[in-house]
Amino acid sequence: MQEIKREVLVNKASELLKNGTVDRVFGWKKGEFDYDITPALFTTAEDIEKEFEYDYDVTPGVFYSTEEIEKELVWNSFCGANFSKYLIKETAKSDGKVLVFLKPCDTYSFNQLLTEHRFDREKVYVVGVPCSGMYDVGKLKCSADGIASVSENGNDVVITTLYDGDVTVKGDDILPDRCKNCKSKKHVAFDELLGSDGEVLESHRFDEVERLEKMTPDERFAFWQGELSRCIRCNACRDVCPACTCEKCVFDNPNSGVENKAAANSFEEKMFHIIRAFHVVGRCTDCGECSRVCPQHIPLHLLNRKFIKDIDEFYGEYTAGEKIGSRAPIVDYKTDDIEPKEAVERGGENA
Repeated sequence: MQEIKREVLVNKASELLKNGTVDRVFGWKKGEFDYDITPALFTTAEDIEKEFEYDYDVTPGVFYSTEEIEKELVWNSFCGANFSKYLIKETAKSDGKVLVFLKPCDTYSFNQLLTEHRFDREKVYVVGVPCSGMYDVGKLKCSADGIASVSENGNDVVITTLYDGDVTVKGDDILPDRCKNCKSKKHVAFDELLGSDGEVLESHRFDEVERLEKMTPDERFAFWQGELSRCIRCNACRDVCPACTCEKCVFDNPNSGVENKAAANSFEEKMFHIIRAFHVVGRCTDCGECSRVCPQHIPLHLLNRKFIKDIDEFYGEYTAGEKIGSRAPIVDYKTDDIEPKEAVERGGENA
């Protein structure tokens, strides 16, 4: 259950639209299912405040029974999308200012994109919202069959099914890795905050990386071979990643030989993700969007975390997006930087 209610976001968005501070709002709205929350752009206070009637029934063979009131703008524990990357195209559309709701982890991506001059800060009004963690839809679907509706009851999630009535699961049991090992509840960018701000956390996010490092090379190869073999090259990870903002991706270049194609063999299969991981190294904020949107549930964030861990060990702790203008160690040479040979030797110990 989130700390603040939907009405708080609605009131703030409506206020800023009505007083002219912003002319549009990035928020969330319900898709086909309760857990299918999708990014949405609102341009009027009426749209933000709008309610509509929705009919559904959970009894097999009955099509209409209970009539519910749905809210157009949604805020709940399924609003996982990081809006930072959306701002690149949205701010280029007009000179007006857009309101964006950002969770603490989102603000790191926001700052990193500003560091890379990807959009105009003056065109964005950031409202920070506290986050108690966002649920993993994949884990939710594994908790029950025939899901008809989902609701939150404190820290529990109540799943109404077509066949077995209500199934209750603990919210903590369906949190994704990025939320279970959250690095920070503190916003590093905002114009105003709703609710209270948190602190940087003592995270265990590198525990899984260390487990992989302890494997033998053959075991580790087999692990990633098994994971990446499920990739269908849908490009969802690339398209959602705040660090992947090239206007023309090499994988969309007809002269590259890999344009919009499925992997022809296991080598190509692995190289797509390895190349992408190298591409975002030092700029990845560990937001976890790549793993969130992967339809095959591949833990792609672990590739990025390995690089983050190595950077911390080789060059000292560095958090991408923590401060606007900060330079990643790999593009900020210092005379006392680790030498390549030593890095290889030390990396070999943990590889």
